[in-house]
Amino acid sequence: MRREELGDLLAFLAVADERSFTRAAAKLGTSQSALSHTISRLEARLGLRLLTRTTRSVAPTEAGERLSATLRPAFTDISTQLDSLGALRDKPAGHFRITTSEHAARSIIWPVLSRLLPDYPDIHVEISVDSSLTDIVTERFDAGVRLGEQIAKDMVAVRISPDQRMAVVGSPAYFATRPKPETPQQLTDHACINLRTATSGGLYAWEFEKGGRELKVRVDGRLIFNSADLMVEAAVQGLGLAITLETRIEDHLRDGRLVRVLEDWCEPFSGFHLYYPSRRQMTPAFALIIDALRYRGRR
Repeated sequence: MRREELGDLLAFLAVADERSFTRAAAKLGTSQSALSHTISRLEARLGLRLLTRTTRSVAPTEAGERLSATLRPAFTDISTQLDSLGALRDKPAGHFRITTSEHAARSIIWPVLSRLLPDYPDIHVEISVDSSLTDIVTERFDAGVRLGEQIAKDMVAVRISPDQRMAVVGSPAYFATRPKPETPQQLTDHACINLRTATSGGLYAWEFEKGGRELKVRVDGRLIFNSADLMVEAAVQGLGLAITLETRIEDHLRDGRLVRVLEDWCEPFSGFHLYYPSRRQMTPAFALIIDALRYRGRR
């Protein structure tokens, strides 16, 4: 294979992944017209239409889907093998891409990496904050971080946090005018702040458990956010009750800005895990990051 043919395949894969000539061109550092010419040249050489173009979108044809499915693991393997050459250096080296939620990024990942990376200048890390359940294989991430119960069974999972608990909270000003709920069912009499989930697009049903009994409650209120941080902020301002991870609002509880209710209905569940495909080769840089993030006790 000639070098320009390899470049054409990389260009096609970028367009197939981004579903946009504009974004793919920016990613590759080239012009949109040059990229379009490259794809046309590749299609002419293969005698196949690889992409369906409209004024609004770009999508792979059946032939394009088959080609991208073949190329993606091959190029991923090449990238991994290049990163593994870092073992020949004095210190690990390579690029590491991780997708994670905002809370895990701030409270777990960044505190660890900020201490680790100054000693390893040849390790490059990209942290992508996304609350949806990203397909790390398709999106070409090295690893993802999610709660243990959200991770697919075919992934290798490494615990990076203790068990978590949910907390239902409101401000002292809110409870000055309303009685505290004693059961989850009583939440229907309160102004609750809803959270729209990124994965399904629906509203999160508040989940509770006590003595083996599980319960989901659909709450109502004037506010809906797709950000847990904004939901907590609204609760602090007295605009309703919110449910969120206990670790997210520890400072608010300690300082008295929020008051917790229904604590006996919020049992622990599996905490945050870093996960990656079982077939992924473990490079020295990858192994170092996993070992640094691994949960070994109270963090």
